[in-house]
Amino acid sequence: MYIELRHLRTIRAIHQAGGLARAAEMLNMTQSALSHQVAGLEAQAGMELFVRRSKPMRLSSAGVRMLRAADRILPEIDAMEEEFQSLRSGKTGRLHIAIECHACFDWLFPVLELFRHAWPDIDVDIRAGLAFDALPALNREEVDLVISSNPVQLPGIAYNALFDYHPTFLAAAANPLAQKDFIRAEDFRDQVLITYPVTRDKLDVFSELLTPAKVEPRAQRTAELTAVILMLVGSNRGVAVLPDWVLRDLKSNADYVTRPLGPEVVTKRLYAATRTEDAVKPFMAHFLRLGRSEPVKLQRGH
Repeated sequence: MYIELRHLRTIRAIHQAGGLARAAEMLNMTQSALSHQVAGLEAQAGMELFVRRSKPMRLSSAGVRMLRAADRILPEIDAMEEEFQSLRSGKTGRLHIAIECHACFDWLFPVLELFRHAWPDIDVDIRAGLAFDALPALNREEVDLVISSNPVQLPGIAYNALFDYHPTFLAAAANPLAQKDFIRAEDFRDQVLITYPVTRDKLDVFSELLTPAKVEPRAQRTAELTAVILMLVGSNRGVAVLPDWVLRDLKSNADYVTRPLGPEVVTKRLYAATRTEDAVKPFMAHFLRLGRSEPVKLQRGH
C-alpha cells in the first residue's frame, strides 16, 4: 500500500469537515478530484475508509487507523516545514563553538548572553572536547565556529577578525622581574612558567617570544583554570603570560604586576573561523558583531 502525505491530509480533512464538499474546499480542490483520490486510496487499502451512508460522513475502523497515523505524522511534517522556513529566513539554526583559547571564556560568556536574547531559537553549545582538533571538526560540520588566534588557511574556511589583544606578562609583586619595564625572552630562563595544558604552538608566550628566541623557561607548570593560574602567580610560585582582557582587574591589585612583552609590544589578533557560506547568515553575522565589540569593553574595563 502506497501512502502519500496528501492521502493523510485528505483523511484528516474529510473527518474534520464531515463531508466531501466542505473537505474539498479546505484542500482547495474539486469535489470530483477528491472523490477520485478517496476511491483510489480505498482501492489500495482493499476496504472502505468511510461510512458513506451516515451524515456527517464518518470513518470506518480502517479509516480511524489511518486518521491516527495522520494525527501522528502530519504535525511532525508541519513542524519540519516551519523549521525549514525559519532556517531559510535565518531565525533558527545551530551555533556550536570550539575554542582554541582557554582564556576566551572570560569574554565569550557575556557575548553569548547578549546573543541568546536576540536569537532565542538558535541552538548554542560550546564543544570544549574538540578544542584542539577544532578546524577539522569545522570542516566536518561537527562545529560551526572556531575561536582561534592561529589561522591556518583551509579551503572553505573563512577567518573573521574579532579584535586585537596583547599577551601580557604577570608576576607576583615580590618577583624580581617586577622591577623591569618590559619582559624579554631571556627573562624566563630562571622562571617557572605557568600555562594552560595545551601544545606550545597554541601558547602566545612560546609562539611569539620563547620559540623564536630559542629560550626555555626553568620549568613549566600547567593549570586548566585561569583562576588557578592567577592564584599560583599571586603566591609567587611562577609567572604567566595571559591576554590583557584577563588581567584588567589585577592592575590595581598590589599582589600582582603586569608588564608588556618586549622590547616591541606583542600584538595578536583573535579570529572566529566559520565555513565560508555560514559567515553571512544573519545570526552568525550578529554573533560576529558582538564578538568584535563586547571584548573591547572588557579590555577597556567597562
